[in-house]
Amino acid sequence: MTSELTPAEVHRRIVETAFTEEGLKYVDPDVVDHRGGAGGDHVGIAAWREKWAAISRGEFLADFRDLAVRVEQNVSEGEFSVNRYTSTGTQVSTGRSYAVTSMDMVRVRDGRIVEHWALMDVTDRAAQLRAGG
Repeated sequence: MTSELTPAEVHRRIVETAFTEEGLKYVDPDVVDHRGGAGGDHVGIAAWREKWAAISRGEFLADFRDLAVRVEQNVSEGEFSVNRYTSTGTQVSTGRSYAVTSMDMVRVRDGRIVEHWALMDVTDRAAQLRAGG
């Protein structure tokens, strides 16, 4: 049962089961995904499901392949769990690759993610992908 899992365990399991129906059992129906940018917050499991579907269809990062994240460290306290990742990928149009630090944080209640935040060093990624960079 998911409610018996610690926030760090829920965080680990959602990373392992991302983009699957299995993974959605770790997401609260009223989750708030603080995506930032022009899109702002997205609310509800339907928005989370659509995010995963769009990523799977290649809509967010259509010009990239070999996308991966490697969890380097997890810190958890109370309802919160934070993962520090190395995110990697290759830009199809240029053949250039990147490896940057990324982080995400979740708040877990009753074994499900109720809030999510994510950050990626997009400035470093852009520098690595620039010609001659």
